[in-house]
Amino acid sequence: MYPLIEIKTVPIEIEMKTTHAKLEYSRGTADLEISRGDGGLSIKSRPIRLNIDTFEARNSVVPTAVRSVEQYAQKGQQASYAATATYAQQGQLLLSAKIGQDLIGQFATEAATPEVNDVGLEFLPSTGPEITWDPGEMQIRYEMDKLNFDWRVNRPQFEFTPGDIELSVTQQPDVIIKYVGGPLYVPPSADPNYEPVDVQA
Repeated sequence: MYPLIEIKTVPIEIEMKTTHAKLEYSRGTADLEISRGDGGLSIKSRPIRLNIDTFEARNSVVPTAVRSVEQYAQKGQQASYAATATYAQQGQLLLSAKIGQDLIGQFATEAATPEVNDVGLEFLPSTGPEITWDPGEMQIRYEMDKLNFDWRVNRPQFEFTPGDIELSVTQQPDVIIKYVGGPLYVPPSADPNYEPVDVQA
């Protein structure tokens, strides 16, 4: 008697791909930009300034209308003060006069006799010009050239790539059952190779 069934198993097949982790380094770079700023020299000079004011000197020779009115008013005021003083003095003399004293004639004589103090001589102009000045000034400004350095630095960078594991099933597991026997006859006596079985009583 031989087996009628053949059983065959197919194992699973798995393919595994691995990728190692890696760390990549990129070197930093640096850029330098140089620019130049021009300086310069500037000189500012202001000479001495002379100021001459001749207003008062011209008014002493040919006074203006306003100044003439002021001078005449001042002379009139002085004359009134002098006349007031003279009349006050004469009044005092009249109050203290003695009998027989001729004060009226004395007053008339003094009034008729001019004073010799004023001879009419005058230097013109009576006032000199007013002179002022502003001192000179010089400013010198010098600025040197400038160099400007502009650094642009890129820092080094690290890039990390993690590892990877990839699993793929290339063959699924299986069980193959195969019948290896001959044909079965029903009834068994229909088998051409049938041999009866002896049955002993």
